[in-house]
Amino acid sequence: MTAPADRSPAPASPASEAPAAPASPASGAPAGWRPALTRSAVLRHDRVRRTDLLLLPERVVVLKGAAGAVLRLCDGTRDTAAIVAELTDRHPGAPVATDVPAFLSRLREEGWLQ
Repeated sequence: MTAPADRSPAPASPASEAPAAPASPASGAPAGWRPALTRSAVLRHDRVRRTDLLLLPERVVVLKGAAGAVLRLCDGTRDTAAIVAELTDRHPGAPVATDVPAFLSRLREEGWLQ
């Protein structure tokens, strides 16, 4: 899985919040975390570019690879383990168990996931 290609400079400081539960050692996310896009983030598919976009205030992030498919599963009802299980079923043999939690943790650090 590739990281999102950001078309604008990184924020001066990512939104910081205290985790509600202890962090899992593999991803840095709280145990039992159910990722969901923040209210200010909107996931859209650009038919012209044939890619997914993450629309943020005054910013557009072009998502590459399976990043859009991963974010579509971040609806606040599934925890990270359920997202990994779903993607493992869809993509057997892919390094989902390590890549997806790290990807979601990175987006959480950016303030795009809650």
